[in-house]
Amino acid sequence: MTLTHVLFEESGSFKTGNILADNETSLQVEMPSGKRCKIKSAQALLRFGSPLPAFLLAEAEPLAAKIDVAFLWEIAGEEEFSFHDLACEYYGQAPSAPEAASMLLALHGAPVYFHRKGKGFFRKAAADILRVALAAIEKKRQQAANIETWVAELTEGRLPEELLPWADSLLGKPDRNCPEIKAFEAAAARLACDMPELLLKVGALSSPYEAHLRRFLLEQFPKGTDFPPLARFSLPDDLPTANVAAFSIDDATTTEVDDAFSIAPLASGGWRIGIHIAAPGLAIQQGDALDAIARARLSTVYMPGAKITMLPDAVVNACTLEGGQHCPAISLYLTVNEALEITDTQSFVEQIHIVANLRHHEIEPWFNADTLAAGELSPLPFRDELTLLWRFAEAAETRRGKPSAAESGMDYTFTIHGDLTAPEHCRIGIAPRPRGSPLDKLVAELMIIANTTWSGLLARHGFSCLYRAQTGGKARMTTLAQPHEGLGVPHYAWMTSPLRRYSDLINQWQLLALLRDAPPPFLPRSAELFAALRDFETTYAAYADFQRRIERYWCLRWLQQEGIRECTLLARRDDLARFENLPLFTRLSGIGGCPPGQRLLARIESIDFLALEVRCHLLKRLEQEGSPTKTLADETDDTLAEN
Repeated sequence: MTLTHVLFEESGSFKTGNILADNETSLQVEMPSGKRCKIKSAQALLRFGSPLPAFLLAEAEPLAAKIDVAFLWEIAGEEEFSFHDLACEYYGQAPSAPEAASMLLALHGAPVYFHRKGKGFFRKAAADILRVALAAIEKKRQQAANIETWVAELTEGRLPEELLPWADSLLGKPDRNCPEIKAFEAAAARLACDMPELLLKVGALSSPYEAHLRRFLLEQFPKGTDFPPLARFSLPDDLPTANVAAFSIDDATTTEVDDAFSIAPLASGGWRIGIHIAAPGLAIQQGDALDAIARARLSTVYMPGAKITMLPDAVVNACTLEGGQHCPAISLYLTVNEALEITDTQSFVEQIHIVANLRHHEIEPWFNADTLAAGELSPLPFRDELTLLWRFAEAAETRRGKPSAAESGMDYTFTIHGDLTAPEHCRIGIAPRPRGSPLDKLVAELMIIANTTWSGLLARHGFSCLYRAQTGGKARMTTLAQPHEGLGVPHYAWMTSPLRRYSDLINQWQLLALLRDAPPPFLPRSAELFAALRDFETTYAAYADFQRRIERYWCLRWLQQEGIRECTLLARRDDLARFENLPLFTRLSGIGGCPPGQRLLARIESIDFLALEVRCHLLKRLEQEGSPTKTLADETDDTLAEN
C-alpha cells in the first residue's frame, strides 16, 4: 500500500494531511481543509495509506478511550520506546493506522504515567513519582467533589459546617487557592450576588451592619480589638499642683477628656486663662509597650453607638481629665488684658484640679446664641466663666480673620438605643446640631490658640513636630512649620487630643522634652517620625471613611424606622443631592441646572443596606423658603475639622 498520508504534530496538536511532495528532509502537505504547509520530516509521526486523513483521528479517538493507561504502564519497559512499538505489543500485531494513532493519543493524554522524550517517543514515569502524582490527582478530584457539594448547599441557603471557619475571611483578603474559598466564590457566581449578600443568605452574617463592621475590623484590626496584657505604667507623683479650678466641655458620650479650661482674674486687670491638656505622654514612653499599642492603632475609631479607643481603658482612666480629680496636664496660660488681647503665654507641666465635666446637652439650653444675644443667662454654675471665654474666642477669631467653625453648617448627633448585635431592633435618633454655636466657637478657638502657640514654640527651638499645613484648600501632615491658610495661622499642629490621636501624642512627647529641658524623642528628619506621619494619615483617613459609612448605614435605617416614603432633598451639584436634616447624599436624576440649595421633593424607591444606597425618584421642585444656605455636608474644605 502506498503511504500517501501523514500524521504530524504542529503547535502542540496532531494534524493529518496528504503528502504532495517528499523532499527527504521536508514534506509538502495538504490538510483536509485545503490548506497547504511545509513540515520537517522529523515532524511526521506516522505515514499511512488509509483511511483518508480526514477520518484517521476520528477513528483513533474512540480506540484510545478504551486503552487502560495503567495497564500500558505495567507492560511498558523501563527504556524509552516509540508509540508504534508499544502499539505492536499492545495489539499483538502490526497495528493499523487508527490503532497506532490511538496509542499515540493514549500516551500523549496520560502525562502522569508517561513522559514525552521526543517526537513519538515516551518513557514511563518512575513508580514513586507516579504514586505521588496519582495521590495529587485524587486529592484534586476529591476537592472538586467537595467544592461542588458545598456549592450546592450554599446555593440552597445552607452553610456547610466545614466552611464556617472560612466565612469571616471572605470580607477581607481571602486565600483564593483554598477550596473552601473557591466554593464560596462559585456559589456567589451561580447566584449572581456579591460575597456579603451570600454570607447573609447562608446565615454567616446576621445583618448588613455586621458585614460593614467585620470588613473594617478585618482590614484594620486583623488580630481583634482586645488589648494585649497591659504593661505596667505610672505617672509622676512630684508634679507641682496648680491653684486653679478647671472644667471641661464635651458631649455626653466623651470618656477621653483631653482638654479643660480655667480662669483667674488678675489684680492688675484682665485675666489669666488656662488651657489644660491631658498628659498621657507622662505615662507612655516612646518605644515602650504602651507606645506599641498606640502606634498600632494611631487613633480612636468613632462610630454611632460605639468606639474603639486608641489606648486601654486603664491608661485613659488614669490620664483623662475627670471631674473631682487632680490630674496631670500640660497647661498653657494666657495673660489676657481687658481688651481681650493676649499679652503673654506660659507653659507648665503640672497637676490641676478638675472641678466639673460640663456636657453640651446640659449647657446649651441656657448658653446659646439666643440667650447670649438677649443677655438672659441664668445664674448657673460657670456662667461667668463661659461668657468670658466666649467673648475671648470671638475676639481671637476676629484677629485671625478666619472662622473657627462654619456658623451656617450643621453637625448631627446619633443616638443608638439597643443591642448593636441586633441592629434591626435598635432605635435610632439623629438630631441636627448647628455648628458655630457659642460652645463650639469657645472650644475651637482655644484649641487653635494652644495648637498654634505650642507648635510655634517647638519650631523656634528646632524640635521636630507633626504639623498640619493647608495651602490651596488642601490640608496635609508635614514635618515643616508651614502656614495653615484655612485657619489664618503661620503654623499649626494637632497637640490637644493626645488620648485619641497618635499625632498629638508624638507632639506631646516633643513638647514635654522641651518644657523639661530633655532631649527630644524624635530628632529632625527622623525616619521614625516620617513613618509615623505616613501611617497616621493613611489610618486616620480609613477610620474617617468607616465612620462616614456607618453613619450612612444608620441614616438608611432611620429612614426605614420612620417609614419615610417621601422626603425633601437639597440640590448640591450636578445630580447630587442631600437629604434635608440628614447627613445623607444620593444621586437624583432630573435635577440638572438646579442651583445649590434648591429644595426638592422625592419619593424613596429602594434602600440597599449592603451597598449603602438609597434610590429616589424626583417628584417636583419646591418653592424656596429663603436663600439657600451652606451646610456642613456641603463643606469640602477640611479646615472645620482641624480642632
